[in-house]
Amino acid sequence: MRRIRVLVATLTACVALLSACGYDATPLPKPDEESAASSGSSGSTPVECDNATQSYDASDDKAAAVKQLTNKGRLVVGVSGDTYKMGFTDPTDAELKGFDIEFADAIAKALGVTLDLRVISAAERIPKLESGELDMVARNMTVNCDRWTQVAFSAVYYNATQKVLVGSTEGDTYTGPASLAGKRVCAPAATTSVANIKKIEPDVVAVEAANHTGCLIKFQNGEVDAITGDDTVLAGLAAQDPYTAVPQQDKLTDEPYGLAFNKDDVALVRFANSVLDQMRADGRWTAIYDEWLKPTLTVDATPPAPAYGR
Repeated sequence: MRRIRVLVATLTACVALLSACGYDATPLPKPDEESAASSGSSGSTPVECDNATQSYDASDDKAAAVKQLTNKGRLVVGVSGDTYKMGFTDPTDAELKGFDIEFADAIAKALGVTLDLRVISAAERIPKLESGELDMVARNMTVNCDRWTQVAFSAVYYNATQKVLVGSTEGDTYTGPASLAGKRVCAPAATTSVANIKKIEPDVVAVEAANHTGCLIKFQNGEVDAITGDDTVLAGLAAQDPYTAVPQQDKLTDEPYGLAFNKDDVALVRFANSVLDQMRADGRWTAIYDEWLKPTLTVDATPPAPAYGR
């Protein structure tokens, strides 16, 4: 019966996301490399700053922003293709949709250019911005001081929190990170989630996959005991697999999301911030949240207040 349930759940996840039933296993980093790998920083010592969520002042100078696009007439944006409700391929029409996609679309329209979406992994976010292959990343990316040394961020457009997903039969008995001691917990490579869970509960056996879909398949195959990540992502996983649950729990960390850009594209960042300001003011932010995240998170939310002055 367990085998049947696993097969059904796996097929459900694969159909919903139009992704292959497989994953790229990623070797765990050595202890002195964990911080660098999770943050995207090249050093092993975390970088400190006064306020990582502080971005550049908003500006509606569209001409200056358009000049910084790598390709004339196009905004090339890196997104997720398998994060249900955030950035995923809709099986009904094969279109990329979700919370993050809406923000990418709004900025492209404000710039008056074509939106060119590229599906990338979490590990590809910073390298592809640095190389100029992408103009922007809208892929549930946490703003932190380490990443500011390599890329630039917009003002925070959503405040997520890191939590844990377990089997549905364990939902009522999960009591926090201490429950995970000695257990295998999965998170995508090159995310802050891996370093966070190891810091909070050192006895966790961290297991990495290329993305959260890979973690879900590992969970369904009995290769891991739990999954950790942002509440937005875990809620989407639980919506796909009825044998999982995100139990009531205190947040492990705060995970403020920012749109990411090449470090030198300050004019583009400023313009994106002006678009985000408009979306907060005219109700578009709330409408997007209510459509994509509220049904799975089941809580009301308000847009985060921007912090400027960098």
